[in-house]
Amino acid sequence: MTLPGPLIVQSDRTVLLEVAHPDATAARQALQVFAELERAPEHIHTYRVTRLGLWNARAAGHTADEIVGTLDRFAKFPVPAGVAQDIRETIGRYGRLTIERDDEGLVLRSQDRPVLEEVRRSKKVQPLLAGPADGGIRVVDWARGELKQELVKLGWPAEDLAGYTPGTPLDIDLDEDGWELRPYQADAVQHFADAGSGVVVLPCGAGKTIVGAAAMAATDTTTLILVTNTVSARQWRAELLARTSLTEDEIGEYSGQSKEIKPVTIATYQILTVKRGGEYAHLGVLDALDWGLIVYDEVHLLPAPVFKLTADLQARRRLGLTATLVREDGRESDVFSLIGPKRFDAPWKEIEAQGFIAPAECYEVRIDLDEDERLEYAAAGDRDRYRIAASSPRKIQTVRRVLEQHPDEQTLVIGQYLDQLDDLAEALGAPLITGETPVAEREVLFQAFREGRERVLVVSKVANFSVDLPDASLAVQVSGSFGSRQEEAQRLGRLLRPKGGRTASFYTVVARDTVDQEFALGRQRFLAEQGYAYTILDEHELGAADRAGVA
Repeated sequence: MTLPGPLIVQSDRTVLLEVAHPDATAARQALQVFAELERAPEHIHTYRVTRLGLWNARAAGHTADEIVGTLDRFAKFPVPAGVAQDIRETIGRYGRLTIERDDEGLVLRSQDRPVLEEVRRSKKVQPLLAGPADGGIRVVDWARGELKQELVKLGWPAEDLAGYTPGTPLDIDLDEDGWELRPYQADAVQHFADAGSGVVVLPCGAGKTIVGAAAMAATDTTTLILVTNTVSARQWRAELLARTSLTEDEIGEYSGQSKEIKPVTIATYQILTVKRGGEYAHLGVLDALDWGLIVYDEVHLLPAPVFKLTADLQARRRLGLTATLVREDGRESDVFSLIGPKRFDAPWKEIEAQGFIAPAECYEVRIDLDEDERLEYAAAGDRDRYRIAASSPRKIQTVRRVLEQHPDEQTLVIGQYLDQLDDLAEALGAPLITGETPVAEREVLFQAFREGRERVLVVSKVANFSVDLPDASLAVQVSGSFGSRQEEAQRLGRLLRPKGGRTASFYTVVARDTVDQEFALGRQRFLAEQGYAYTILDEHELGAADRAGVA
């Protein structure tokens, strides 16, 4: 007898997943293609099927029949007919409009004349159009990106078939001496190359930089790479020198420390958003060369001004790299329209099962505030309560106990509040790295950590992303950016480099019965979607995970 499935599909497009069901893991991986996790308590996880999720799935090659089939296959009860119909209709909206190019410029076309007329009458779209054209409506030359944004808002995402400028040719080859692209990396590059723009989603530690390098080799053109910070820029440079035929003379850094423009230029998001006299002072780098490819590293962190700039770069091939498309500012639709849809997504647990990232166990350790702290917390306003709870001095002794249980692990202690991190660094006798730490000093400390000369680093959010610390196997998080799911994913990602079969450990220390605990639940949502479970421990139960409940 076949068991009913683990999913309950509801008419409001929510999907409930029974976590304990034997098919829950398979159902979760199938859901990730098109649904977003909203809540993840112990026994029932709640997903929502969204328009943007369905359009991303369609752009990545998944069909309506495949998505409805997933729900039918794993459903405990029949899928409501209205949901299946709604999914088919929503997916059917993608590509009903196309943006194409003829001898005179850009044209918005559709075989469905009522749809074309509907968008033409939109007050937001009208200024972007320039009158009738053969088989469609002519688009103002500069408006390609803005038009795509407005069409997504109207519910008619256009497929951009207008092509891309080739850029200045640059011969780039992969130097596969002693290594080769992993199958999923090759698939990701092929999906991007076929489309010319879009986002590749891979777990931290799965080799997103390698995918970027391979995409550069596939396009053979001058490339602008946008990264989160100077440390990341230098890691990209080192990786390109090691993995490709590029030479030092062909790679430039454009940051606060250096202003080089070369055939491959690596620029930081920060430098692009610097303003002088009300103007962005360094936008010239975007037009300095005839770029054929722009790579956006950690695209989920793309600053708002760079979205505006990207709207004008639609004739360039664009590759976004990220571990999660979750944006805390809700601008996922701008990533979709301006960088491109999701072209490839590999589930974290699937990559782990193949041995390409390390397995990890996640723990939430709950502490109690002492009476004075509870009184201060109770009397505080909403803006101060998280700081009080998250930076409780009691967390220091808990961190010590965690480190005592993992005496041989390369350890990152991660937090948000600088006073708290100062106290932790002093208590642990460990170096502290924050945004105020000079880049040269950061690199020295990171290298000492990689070589085992420093076993513990206390770090602020500067280590959340784009820092390559392959030997890190233990992380202890004491405070974070409120309920940021993307931050949780990035912090766990510091631990996921393969470790010869060893399992990494990720601890979060939270104050019980406070907003610190509530925010922790929010942060965990994305990792629960990826299949990670959090074992809940009382501070006195450290070392007794087998007696604790699993979230």
